Amino acid sequence: MSDESIAVSCFERKGNIIVFTKKQKKERFLFVLIKPSHYDDDGYVIQWMRSGIPSNTLAALNGLALDAIERNLLGDDVEIVLSTFDEMNSRIRPEKIARKIKKSGGGGLVALVGVQSNQFPRAMDIARQFRSLGVQVCIGGFHVSGSLSMLPGIQADLQEAMDLGISLFAGEAEGRLDEVLNDAYRCELKPLYNYLDDLPGLEGAPPPILPSKRVKRTAGAMTSFDAGRGCPFQCSFCTIINVQGRKSRWRSADDVEQIVRANIAQGIKSFFITDDNFARNVEWEPILDRLIKLRGEEGLKVKLTIQVDTLCHNIPNFIEKCGRAGVRRVFIGLESINPEALVAAKKRQNRITEYRQMLQAWHNIGAWTCAGYILGFPTDTPESIVRDIEIIQRELPIDFLEFFILTPLPGSEDHQVLYKKGVWMDPDMNKYDTSHVTTAHPLMSPEEWKDIFDKAWQTYYTPDHIETVMRRARASGISVGQVMSMLVYFYCSMTIEKVHPLDSGYVRLKSRRQRRSGMPIENPIVFYPRRIWEVASNQWGILTQILKFARIRSQIKKDPKSREYLDLATTPSKDADLVSLDIFSNTDLARVAADKARAKSDARLAAEAALGA
Repeated sequence: MSDESIAVSCFERKGNIIVFTKKQKKERFLFVLIKPSHYDDDGYVIQWMRSGIPSNTLAALNGLALDAIERNLLGDDVEIVLSTFDEMNSRIRPEKIARKIKKSGGGGLVALVGVQSNQFPRAMDIARQFRSLGVQVCIGGFHVSGSLSMLPGIQADLQEAMDLGISLFAGEAEGRLDEVLNDAYRCELKPLYNYLDDLPGLEGAPPPILPSKRVKRTAGAMTSFDAGRGCPFQCSFCTIINVQGRKSRWRSADDVEQIVRANIAQGIKSFFITDDNFARNVEWEPILDRLIKLRGEEGLKVKLTIQVDTLCHNIPNFIEKCGRAGVRRVFIGLESINPEALVAAKKRQNRITEYRQMLQAWHNIGAWTCAGYILGFPTDTPESIVRDIEIIQRELPIDFLEFFILTPLPGSEDHQVLYKKGVWMDPDMNKYDTSHVTTAHPLMSPEEWKDIFDKAWQTYYTPDHIETVMRRARASGISVGQVMSMLVYFYCSMTIEKVHPLDSGYVRLKSRRQRRSGMPIENPIVFYPRRIWEVASNQWGILTQILKFARIRSQIKKDPKSREYLDLATTPSKDADLVSLDIFSNTDLARVAADKARAKSDARLAAEAALGA
């Protein structure tokens, strides 16, 4: 144990280390938070100089840990030293961390947090290294929680972890982290902490926050927080509803203001509100009103990214207030334009007759949209997928379409059903990243399914459609430069880096020695020349695309009529669309949906006429 005299009485930030200290001699306990990445198909950790998406779980756990430090959780004579790492943009060095723990007296805990199913093999490889070095380890996240919430008993991969002395955490950490830290301090970690049946409230909980140096390792220096948890819908492919529940739990407007002010104080103004569906957070309006006030009265020009459902435009004032609060990017779970697929996935809240009006409403406030689109619903074929993408290009004003392979994620109803039926699912969790085929499809072979996933990106992001998206942005008052940057990011992630945009970033990093367990460490003479060529060729390919996209952008900005641009997708919705557009006639159920919408419209017009008479 260290008997070093500490002469500071405040938080200190040194790199990624945050320490709360007082003027007294202290024993040191090292608490290390790691958000793991996962492996590519060659077994190398997916890692970037700057990663694309911030980790909300990391911010939430970091905030809870800071609160424990401030309260002197382990006693006045124990100093908790907190380190926070996101492996998507930071190399993890277990030997170095273990040496620090040993040097400080041996007290410490490594927590692998927010571990999704595709990240579990990587988390286990990291955990094994720490356990071999005598360090206590805990793993939590959606894979642990989802498996325990939807499957009987303890699955083999979780049991393997516990057999290695790795502690597992299921549920949410608010109000529970204290128990884990106290147990780790006494070297008495339990094999399993299961709080799935006791979801905590969020109002007044310690705010999620990351040190600015960590945030600046993500693209655009964006940080994240959840304004609420829980979603009322029942999508069969979703894990969130079975882990975080279907009942809305929320942070208050005061809580959100505290989060925003704390981040602005360290120079961070861009936020991803990670609620699975912010529109269904029961406190959305007080939160937006508070942000509008901060922007209007104090000039705090925060920029927001949110996730919503396809019916959010029907909530009075929702989109209008989002615009005034600073929402500039919106992620939408479109999933499909085929009602058959939506019904099969229990996503009945998605109504294709509402899509155009909803998307146009977001453009009207100057926000661009990114729609998730799932490939592999039971009626999908390669031909139908291409047809539908081309319909979307013509008829829906979506800016970015993000494709996913339908994946039975542990924790989802889909996975549970297949498990109970004994249907084959790929045992390699690393493939459960929604970019790999992990089970059978009734109409496509695994090869056809994967091929159409790859082809989908090329089909949507054609040169002509890239120009169309930028022209739509110009006419809507959205920054064409920002849209161009995102188009480059989405297109190059899949076509050049061969990584899904959700796993992507800027300038790929690879460590020769950080390869998946069971795969050989390559000879330096082979690895480094190939790696130099990969980096050079990829960066050249990306630069080439940037120049191509920039030429299109320049032509649009020089066009004196560019702000008057209008096409089929951006023409205001009208009842006649229900007859004329392909989206309403490509399947039997699409025609039924259009007929219902027309009947509803006719009834409304008749009622209005009767009132007028």
